[in-house]
Amino acid sequence: MATRAPQVASFGYHEVTDDPATSGFQRPAALPFKHTRRAFAAHLDRIAAGPLVPTLVVNVDFTRPGRHLLLTFDDGGKSAVYAADELSRRGWRGHFFIVTSLIGTRTFLDANEIKYIRSCGHVVGSHSHTHPDIFRDQTMGQMVEEWRVSCDILAGLLNEPCGIASLPGGDLSPVALRSAAAAGLTHLFTSEPWLAPRQVDGCWILGRFGPKVRTSPARLAALAQFRGWGRALLVRRLTNAARVSLPTLYRFYVRRTTRERTAP
Repeated sequence: MATRAPQVASFGYHEVTDDPATSGFQRPAALPFKHTRRAFAAHLDRIAAGPLVPTLVVNVDFTRPGRHLLLTFDDGGKSAVYAADELSRRGWRGHFFIVTSLIGTRTFLDANEIKYIRSCGHVVGSHSHTHPDIFRDQTMGQMVEEWRVSCDILAGLLNEPCGIASLPGGDLSPVALRSAAAAGLTHLFTSEPWLAPRQVDGCWILGRFGPKVRTSPARLAALAQFRGWGRALLVRRLTNAARVSLPTLYRFYVRRTTRERTAP
């Protein structure tokens, strides 16, 4: 008899800062994902009040039923150090995904900061090398190169293999999923709010809910207790359908919202 797969509630954060200009991407599309420290603390407090302690994906047994809660942070902005310290203060561990072409630039982590986060017991993985604005527009070869270059840089920096990544931009496609396995990744986080992990060519694919600035602590608490994921998935599917059916408009929107603002 087949064993029921676990349910994994993963949350995909980005920046945690009271000064958005000092951390991460400086583009309109990034602003909805830049939480203040106070708002982030309120989310963590609600998680702490629930039944599950955040764990690492490497500790999840995908062959056994059960419920798990994971925290992830995309891009590798400077505020990742603060987020990592806040998790450590609670005895929790998280996953930090790095855009490796941006290491050491003004608003992104440098090599020593990445090493520090890893030394605290957090997972450090790839968020691609260059963060293509629409990842699914890349060819299979380009996608594999994004993963391999990024993972090679992180492996050299941390002296350990890099096999875990998150999909940049959230633009999911069958080719994007296959590219992760082709590049040797063992786990890939998406921006689809799934609870049930699945495998593609031997790589575990995990869903995530991406809390925005407007995501209330009450809603975060419900999601952390595995309520409301069906609604979140429906909204995501409607958004994806609009992207696919209106590609020209979507590309115009991406170009407009991913234009970097220069520092004052």
